[in-house]
Amino acid sequence: MTDKITNWTKSDDAKVEDAIRRGASRRDLLKLMLASGVALSAGGAVFGRATSAVAATPVSGGHFKAAGISASNADTLDPAKASLGTDYVRCCSLYNRLTFIDASGVPQMELAEKLDTKDAKTWTVTLRKGVTFHDGKALTSADVVFALKRHLDPAVGSKVAKIAAQMSEIKAIDTSTVEIVLKAANADLPLILALHHFMIVQDGTTDFSKGIGTGAFVLETFEPGVRSLMQKNKNYWKPGLPHIDTFEFIAISDDNARVNALLAGDIQLASAINPRSAKQVEAQSGFELSKSTSGNYTNLNIRLDMNKPDFVTGMKYLVDREQIVAAALRGFGEVGNDQPISKANFFHNADLKPKAFDPDKAKHYFEKAGVLGQSIPVVASEAAGNSIDMAMIIQAAGADVGLKLDVQRVPSDGYWDKYWLKAPIHFGNINPRPTPDIYFSLLYSSDAPWNESQYKSPKFDKMLLEARGLLDQAKRQEIYNEMQTMISEEAGTIIPAYITNADAISSKVKGLLPNSLGGMMGYAMAEYIWLEA
Repeated sequence: MTDKITNWTKSDDAKVEDAIRRGASRRDLLKLMLASGVALSAGGAVFGRATSAVAATPVSGGHFKAAGISASNADTLDPAKASLGTDYVRCCSLYNRLTFIDASGVPQMELAEKLDTKDAKTWTVTLRKGVTFHDGKALTSADVVFALKRHLDPAVGSKVAKIAAQMSEIKAIDTSTVEIVLKAANADLPLILALHHFMIVQDGTTDFSKGIGTGAFVLETFEPGVRSLMQKNKNYWKPGLPHIDTFEFIAISDDNARVNALLAGDIQLASAINPRSAKQVEAQSGFELSKSTSGNYTNLNIRLDMNKPDFVTGMKYLVDREQIVAAALRGFGEVGNDQPISKANFFHNADLKPKAFDPDKAKHYFEKAGVLGQSIPVVASEAAGNSIDMAMIIQAAGADVGLKLDVQRVPSDGYWDKYWLKAPIHFGNINPRPTPDIYFSLLYSSDAPWNESQYKSPKFDKMLLEARGLLDQAKRQEIYNEMQTMISEEAGTIIPAYITNADAISSKVKGLLPNSLGGMMGYAMAEYIWLEA
């Protein structure tokens, strides 16, 4: 057997290192390497190299301070209500999920020791033993049942209520076993349970201000919209983790201020920096970028219930996607085709081409809609990353054909409460999701909680339910391809590009790896990074 490693990259090395840090067995690692084209005889070398890299670098101790891009008075420690990256970072630090998604996008076990099913409809969850909450209480099936059932209670206001509604029955079999029965088969359940909202909280919790979970950190201070400070959980059930002693997380909405805070040494990580700042960071000794293209995007939302269909079509031809990648994103992105499933996802429809930039065709549709000569407000904000630059590019293209777009730049503070989903034309910013079903359920089904353009299609809804229960992946791909086409052609969401996320870090920050759930290691960085002495 050859020792040749096929298509193996440094990124793949990072995936193996990530798996080792999360406690993967040698058997699990060999499966990962074989799936990526590594011969068995070469696998030992990769395993040894990755093990050495992990073993040589972790250092215990230190205070890690990082800055996200947005915060508000609505910041929460309730995982069910989390909606911003700052919420996700805190929840990943304080709580655990039944499963997590590794660097290769594959679901792995966390609080669940096993997740079994014979028909993708009835699932048996066997819990890991020896796990305790911050207050010393042992994790039991009652906690899992309570945590999952909360999403079904309208009074809770869970952000994933629509997804959780698939669970028709959640019951404890014994103290360490839970049975989940779905309304219909869904082979994606292990991925769904890895979403940040499905963190496990203690049975009966109504006050989340103390952030009591089973996670790597114990909450010391939480000031919504300001900062959070956490201490290392000395009784954490994962051996050797976390490495750092304390973790402080704040938000600095202004990109320049966030980068300047990093360069001045006030913070050690500045998340999701604007591409304009990338060269500035890379030019400074002692700083570097952690990049990942995992499918997040900033999109222009045109509400279909407030705008004419011909205007929406015209806007899709007015958007120069290649210029947005080159100018607004400074090359930190890939051209999108107006639907949310990126190339990073197995189900991406590669045959669906983006609309070509065609000002003449755009003008034709604007004339049909009767909007030329009118002043049309477009709301943008730093809160929706790169949206202001995108808006300026689209505004200039509109002016060339007689369309007056009034770009209204509003503050980051309050943007998600006051403008997102509400303004007739506005920008959104969507974090990566692991499955098409989650994107479609959250954003495009008729009753989606985040239906940004108020897209309604009974046919789409029916296809969503059909694809969800299929174990035939080829048939599922066929349906998802058509659904992506429907979104691209019919919805009022323009997704010009999938963004390459860049977190700027001090070179002393080690162990930060790409993750399919987004930047900052899928928001779980605090548990795994360490600070070089």
